[in-house]
Amino acid sequence: MSSPQSPGAPDEPGELTGFRVGVTAHRRAADFIAALERRGAQVLHAPALRISPVAEDTRVVEDTRALLAHRPEVVVVTTAYGLRRWFEAADAAGLGEDLREAFRRARVLARGAKARGQVLSLELDDAEVAEDERTSSVVDRLLAEGVAGRRVAVQLHGLTDELQLERLVAAGARVDTVAPYRWLSADDGERLPALIREVCARRLDVLTFTAAPAVDALFSTAQELGRLEELVDALRSGVTAAAVGPVCAGPLREAGIEPVVPERYRLGALVRSVCTHVAAERTLRAPTRFGPLEVRGTGAVLDGRFLALPDGQVAVLRALARVPGTVVPRSALLAGAESGHALEMTVSRLRRALPVPLVETVIKRGYRLAV
Repeated sequence: MSSPQSPGAPDEPGELTGFRVGVTAHRRAADFIAALERRGAQVLHAPALRISPVAEDTRVVEDTRALLAHRPEVVVVTTAYGLRRWFEAADAAGLGEDLREAFRRARVLARGAKARGQVLSLELDDAEVAEDERTSSVVDRLLAEGVAGRRVAVQLHGLTDELQLERLVAAGARVDTVAPYRWLSADDGERLPALIREVCARRLDVLTFTAAPAVDALFSTAQELGRLEELVDALRSGVTAAAVGPVCAGPLREAGIEPVVPERYRLGALVRSVCTHVAAERTLRAPTRFGPLEVRGTGAVLDGRFLALPDGQVAVLRALARVPGTVVPRSALLAGAESGHALEMTVSRLRRALPVPLVETVIKRGYRLAV
């Protein structure tokens, strides 16, 4: 994991200081990771998939030629990135102007605002937009109007949405597809298995996804490792999944995992949603004699300073902070220690790490937080 970079003074905690965040993104991963680290997160990066370069994908040119020959009446644009890549490939093949003319003749529908913005940036006529940014909503609109016998072109977005294509075909549409990019494995054989181990051990606080195929890739790798059930269980309880939008969240929900999803389907909004979630759901706050205490994933915040602590010490502090001032029996704390002696050593080291006598011993009973 990369080292956390807290904003402001050296000891001043950021919103994500003390939390461990997994990142599965490949495209724009550097920007995403930088945004998390600026807020103090420790980041474990294991890109699940990468996008194939246009030069490797000659089929996009072949499909564009076929589409132009068929003169589509409707063009469905699903992603801004895909549309830009499509025109780059078309321009390189000398088909750019023909493709622009095909767009001008057709009715253009965009899955979301970003796709519409890319249509406008290419100086094409404005596109109609699905308010909820779903391909299914675009298809719903077309089916309601009737598509029998009409030629419909669909720009795919890395992973073919077979169901929506089947709906169009079943309604009588003649469908052409173009895939300006494809998802390929980005794993070097080591990072995804390492990420899966961290999730299964619940050593991450949040695992983020920016593309639905990345979820499938993670699940597939876990299946090969014989740890899929364990991974899914950890993401249901213990490690929070966070997805950039509802399409990305789909495979998680199908597995019974309810992810954090921002209202706006953007990386910046995803970062903010992660910050909001850990503050509300993964931070334990308790009053103490020495001021407010916050117990986080890898340490604690006391008197405005973050103190990094080993997992065992965090577990003890969290147990005490759940019932501030109340004695917690040694037996209740032994669950996280191998023996009574190990517990005593953990408490002793925790006391040395803390700047104030926050942990009190109640002889023959246990320990409590000083309030």
